Amino acid sequence: MNAKKIRRLMRKYRLACPVRKPNPYRRLQGAIRIGRSVENLVNRKFESRGPGAVLLTDIAYIPLNGKFCYLSTILDACTKQVSSYAMSESLEVDFVLELLERLVQNHGASLNKETVIHSDQGTHYTSLKFIQLVESRELRRSMSRRGNCWDNAPQESFGGHMKDELGGEIPGWTSFAGVKVSIDHWMDYCNKDRCQ
Repeated sequence: MNAKKIRRLMRKYRLACPVRKPNPYRRLQGAIRIGRSVENLVNRKFESRGPGAVLLTDIAYIPLNGKFCYLSTILDACTKQVSSYAMSESLEVDFVLELLERLVQNHGASLNKETVIHSDQGTHYTSLKFIQLVESRELRRSMSRRGNCWDNAPQESFGGHMKDELGGEIPGWTSFAGVKVSIDHWMDYCNKDRCQ
């Protein structure tokens, strides 16, 4: 059958073929993206450079009353200790910048020009503000390959273990303050008592 016959039959039987439009959010995300991804300096060699040399970062989504709150952490790839963390009720870039400022404030003496901050290619880590802050602190940026969670495996695993261990508390959380108290206790336990 040719196209004319198909159109005639569609008109006769009042058939309509829905046309899928492009996702506007995907196009918007592409427009916002700075496109400043960098090469993967870590190459899954998380522990070979020693403590404090490779710092992994990511954002975990934590369920709260049918919505989410967000936890951003910086994990030492060698020791598996949390060097810094910040929580937020929104996904704005500011809480990731706050996380980096806390890292510099608490561990500034141990950071140097060889220290690598490794992340995925999310919009937070390709934002101009994040790039400027990392470069102003004279740290090196590294990024996982696109869509490859194995390049940041210890950080991804950390988020999963945290959600598993706090799983019993998650349904009881009713406020952001309550979540923050639980996360603070768990981070303290993770850095001081939990076996790695």
